[in-house]
Amino acid sequence: MLHLPLALPVPVAAEQKSAEVTDWAARVGWVVGLLLFIAFVYWLMRQGWKWRGSLQSGLPELPTAPAAPGTPTLAMTGRYHGSTTAGQWLDRIVAHGLGARSRVELTLTDAGLDVVRPGANDFFIPAAQFREARLDKGIAGKVLAEGGLLIVTWEHGGTLIDSGFRSDRSAEHTAWVEAVNALTALPQGARNAATDTMHVTTEGPAR
Repeated sequence: MLHLPLALPVPVAAEQKSAEVTDWAARVGWVVGLLLFIAFVYWLMRQGWKWRGSLQSGLPELPTAPAAPGTPTLAMTGRYHGSTTAGQWLDRIVAHGLGARSRVELTLTDAGLDVVRPGANDFFIPAAQFREARLDKGIAGKVLAEGGLLIVTWEHGGTLIDSGFRSDRSAEHTAWVEAVNALTALPQGARNAATDTMHVTTEGPAR
């Protein structure tokens, strides 16, 4: 009986996949280029901010709160979202720190509005400089829900300014609009009298 040799199985060699070679030089160059681009954009933004500030250099120094502004009518904690030229919500005002968004504590009295900003410049809006208050949804490039911002329009150095605030409790906004507009509706003489009283209290009686 003829015995044929058994065919031995032919081992199949597994294909050796070469490890991908990472081009580290190209990757590092790409990352460095991206970082340089981000730095350049940031530099352009800073230059634009400085340029806008120089254009607004004629804006006088902001008023500061008197030592004894009177009995508070309303108080609020929330955020300050910036100031713009009145009616132009993208024309941001950056002079005297008005362009910096921050936390805010507001106190309204018959003398005016005290704006306290932790980490940023505080300022005071005398009642005589109020023009109106309203609810809105956007200012200085910031857009919120309809009625999400309290906008106070005031005059300073011949410029009408919109300043935007948002309370931690937005339901308070309506009361603030009514209170500020109530002061605005007073005759100019009455508002000036409140401001004069404020100065007398701060500086003492004239001699």
